[in-house]
Formats: sequence, C-alpha cells, structure tokens
Amino acid sequence: MYVVSLIARPGGLQPALVENLRNAWGGAEADWLSPDEAAEFTMERMPDNRWDVWQSLQDERVDMVVQGAENRAKSMLLADMDSTMIEQECIDELAEEAGVGAHVRKITARAMNGELDFEGALIERVALMKGLDSAVIQRVLETRITHMPGASVLLATMRAKGAYTVLVSGGFTEFTGVVATALGFDENRANTLIIEENILSGEVQMPILGRQAKVTALEEVTKLRGLSEQDVIAVGDGANDLGMLRRAGTGVALHAKPSVAAECEVRINHGDLTALLYLQGYARSDFVVPTPKG
Repeated sequence: MYVVSLIARPGGLQPALVENLRNAWGGAEADWLSPDEAAEFTMERMPDNRWDVWQSLQDERVDMVVQGAENRAKSMLLADMDSTMIEQECIDELAEEAGVGAHVRKITARAMNGELDFEGALIERVALMKGLDSAVIQRVLETRITHMPGASVLLATMRAKGAYTVLVSGGFTEFTGVVATALGFDENRANTLIIEENILSGEVQMPILGRQAKVTALEEVTKLRGLSEQDVIAVGDGANDLGMLRRAGTGVALHAKPSVAAECEVRINHGDLTALLYLQGYARSDFVVPTPKG
C-alpha cells in the first residue's frame, strides 16, 4: 500500500486538484491533514506516471510525495543546519563581515551543488576569515541568522512524539550549539573554528566533518538508541547531505539544489519544514507549537 501526500503553502492546495488526482489514480478517500494545505490518500500500487504528475504539480506550486504506507512516523530526526534548519549559510554570513561575501557565496553554492570537493572548499573559505575578531560570531548569530519557517514546530512535535533529534552540519559548532539549543535538538555535531586569543586563525579543526560525518551520525545514533535506519527521517539541501538522505528511511530534499533533488525520491520545494510532519501522517491538529522563550 502507498500513500500519496500533497502539500502546499497555506491556502495553496485546492480540493478539486486532490479529488482529480485521487480519481485518476483510483485512490481511497482523501484525508485532509490541514485545510487547503495538506492532504493524503492511499492506493495499492506505485503509479507509472508519478514523475510526470509531480512535474505538473510543481507548476501549481504543490509538492507531491508517494511513499510506502508502513512505518511513516519516525523515531529520529537527522537534520542539516545551513539552508535547512536556518535560512542562511553561516560561512557566507561570516564572509560578509570579513568583506569577502560575494566570493565566498560563489564557492559555497558550487560546493553545495556538488561541483567542488567539500573539504577543500571549506578550507579555502575559512582561510578568508583569518584575522576576524571572534566577537563577529555572536554578531552574526544575533543579526543575520533566522530559523527556517516550521523549524520550531517540527522539533517540538517530533520530540513530543518521542523522537530523538540530531543536528549535524558541515558548518561550525559555534553556530550549531546555539541553533540546537534554541530549537530543542537533543544533540549537535559540526566542525570547530580555531580561535586564538579571540581571533579567527583562518583554520578549522581536523578532521573535517563533511558528507561521511553525516552518514556516521546516522549509523552511530541509531545503533546507540536501538533504532534502524528505516526509523529515521533526514532532511538537507546540499550535495554533502546525499549520503544520509539515501540511507534514512525517509530522506527529504528540502528546497534543495537541482542536482541534489534529482537524486532524491522525496522533494519538498514549496512547503516549509512542517511538511516533514505531514509526510509522517500528522495533521495540523497534532502539531506542538512551542512557547516563545523570554
């Protein structure tokens, strides 16, 4: 049995569209998880024209995912940080403070698209930060970093359902620690900038955590918690996320680079992070909205 999930921005999913697709594919009655935003229905076989329909729905700004009906609600969330749980790339924001923003953004974009070796690209970009006062990190966190829409609700809901949550990034612990605490992750893993006498040295602590580190986190945490990889929902947007996205039970390419999305079965291009809850079968009435701190 398969589940077809249709997800759009609030107000963007028309009942007629859902009913037309359900009828065309011979699906069961649609279940609306959120009025005019998310609906799903079951069907007995994988449709042959799935990707043709997917492409036509993209033109309507509607995401469609077809997945197996079993074990949709996951026990672990494994998430990338930059351009996934936050709206920015932290190294790009540091580069703006260093006056080399445009140059670094080009390198970042190519690295995330899989055009450059991640480790080499990271070393090159960090070297351009040499001499910056470490106080710039706090300034960037306070003035430039914003959480991705739906991030806090995703974390609060999954934790309320008993899931373990891990933030794993090719970025830096100086950022992941703050973001993980603010959103409520159980743990975080990332690279560490070398700081000497409150000045960035232009170097990053070795070994560099990249694509394999995210797979390693998946392996280590699932083993430690007695879970299988099928119990994991992972989310990311860049080439260095592909390893964990392929291994996880549900690997979600969120607003991903085209070359990355093309290699993933589950793609969310229009919805926000709450789409990950809809994919697990949760209705909006199941969502947990955290109380703002302070």
